[in-house]
Amino acid sequence: MKKLNATAKTIVCENKYSPFRYFGWPTVARLQNGDLAMTCSGLRLKHVCPFGKVIMCVSKDEGKTWSTPSIIIDTPLDDRDSGVLAFGENRVLVTSFNNMPAFQKQNNAQTSGEHSPRNLAEKQLIDACADHAEAFGQYENLLGSTYRISSDGGVTFGEIKLSPVTAPHGPILLHDGTVLYVGSRFDGDYDRVWKPHLAVCKLNDKDEFDIISAIPDCICGDEPVLSCEPHAIETKDGTILVHIRVQRGGDNPIFTVFQTESHDGGLTFTTPHRLLSDKGGSPAHLMCHSSGVLISTYGYREAPYGERVMFSYDGGKTWDTEWILDDTAPSPDLGYPATVELSDGRLLTVFYENTGDASPIFQQIWELPNK
Repeated sequence: MKKLNATAKTIVCENKYSPFRYFGWPTVARLQNGDLAMTCSGLRLKHVCPFGKVIMCVSKDEGKTWSTPSIIIDTPLDDRDSGVLAFGENRVLVTSFNNMPAFQKQNNAQTSGEHSPRNLAEKQLIDACADHAEAFGQYENLLGSTYRISSDGGVTFGEIKLSPVTAPHGPILLHDGTVLYVGSRFDGDYDRVWKPHLAVCKLNDKDEFDIISAIPDCICGDEPVLSCEPHAIETKDGTILVHIRVQRGGDNPIFTVFQTESHDGGLTFTTPHRLLSDKGGSPAHLMCHSSGVLISTYGYREAPYGERVMFSYDGGKTWDTEWILDDTAPSPDLGYPATVELSDGRLLTVFYENTGDASPIFQQIWELPNK
């Protein structure tokens, strides 16, 4: 068992005096002024509910303390996931997505139980959106994968826009300043079957995303699998690596990570290949340490539950997997870790874990292992 030298878990944000105390799916990044920004979906009742909002917390002291959450994206229904990226001259991009009213209506019906006040409150909001969308003005223009851009370092944000793809940790910044977004094709229409499922976009001069290519679907035996929730990074030699969540339920479940590469700036990608075992964990977040080591953090939803890390010392050709960051989570409702380097070379990873009566965003600070 390989365990990282890490601090104990501490809380980045919570809402313990309110029933809206479920937070999940975070991302962390360093802003141009040196501050750390963490975004996630929060102020929720549970894993799927219509009240989710994208919030941002900021740390000015390398993660020792964090600001009170500020709401960045709040459409009429559930805003899930959140990526954050600093780019250009003091610009910040925050991403999310929302589910169709019909999907949330079905989920609420399946979990309504004894019609508790909480479930009834959810149902009223979902029904209002599903049956009377006109009451929310331009609601249809907010349905799908969303993002907002700030031009003042994350103090204020522009209008909510739609992207053709979505991914938990959002876009990345290439060495030439290009904003590249690798994600699942998404326009809010769950009845549409996209092949291939993953697409690659670039941000244009109008601050809109254009699809430039697609990634081949992952293959794992004869049974179909879902390729989703990717994250990318550009290595020092210009290769773009993408780690992909691959899963399948049923009698032969899979929950793992595949990798694909592009050597032409994202125009074409290799056939994805597996990095972890069938139940090795996912989804992943990629980053590069100042030493050149590539780091991929991912959730592990088999006992002992927690967060794990893999390292590459050769630009992504091979990976040293299954390093344990945390193995104390009380349930498999966890993960989506994201990592940023601190000024002293240590790493700070944020993630969520459902503790039963709440779901805070946690962080741990840790060191690279000796090679």
